[in-house]
Amino acid sequence: MVAQGFTVDLNKPLVFQVGHLGEAYDEWVHQPIVGKESPRFFANDFMEFLTRNTWWVIPLVWLPVVCWFVKISVNMGLSSPQLAATMAAGIFMWTLIEYTLHRFLFHIKTTGYWGNTIHYLLHGCHHKHPMDGYRLVFPPAATAILLVPFWNLIKLLTPQIYAPALFGGGLLGYVIYDCTHYYLHHGKPLKGVSNKLKRYHMNHHFRIHDKGYGITSTFWDRVFGTLPPKSGEKLR
Repeated sequence: MVAQGFTVDLNKPLVFQVGHLGEAYDEWVHQPIVGKESPRFFANDFMEFLTRNTWWVIPLVWLPVVCWFVKISVNMGLSSPQLAATMAAGIFMWTLIEYTLHRFLFHIKTTGYWGNTIHYLLHGCHHKHPMDGYRLVFPPAATAILLVPFWNLIKLLTPQIYAPALFGGGLLGYVIYDCTHYYLHHGKPLKGVSNKLKRYHMNHHFRIHDKGYGITSTFWDRVFGTLPPKSGEKLR
């Protein structure tokens, strides 16, 4: 595709090309390529390897960590009802984090070379190639880096006995989110909540990308007024 005199060659590694699109990047990245092929990001094989991840790695890596944090709170004397309530609060907290990151970080508009490049790595690649099954979930190494400030913030704001369980609940919410996200793209739910969520999320990808930021729920879209218009209503 030609943009501002620059052509992105889809047959070559993409990451260091997209920055040259400048102001045309936002329009380019939201014109999805529906095929299931996984495009090449980097010429370097090791860098390319780091960008690829299968969905089952997420629960395999993070569910033991969830259990470990929960066990810390239990060992400090947190009762079963307190544990359940604290973990539920952590999952609910994650839904707000999920919405906030998706709306304000993943969909930030960039125009500069490095801004476009970083955005493409962070989320733009998912909108350009929404069916790429190897780049649907977040690499564990990157997640681990992001978890450090969240854990420190929770320790600062939460009583010691509750902090690990709250963090564990939030991390469990993340695992549910990433696995749900993969299923919405590659699963085939025929009815029920999962079918509605799939249609809701595909609407975000293929119809109106600046609405419908929720993945596991539409709750925060309702709260903050970012529900997409229904079919037949005028897009704003």
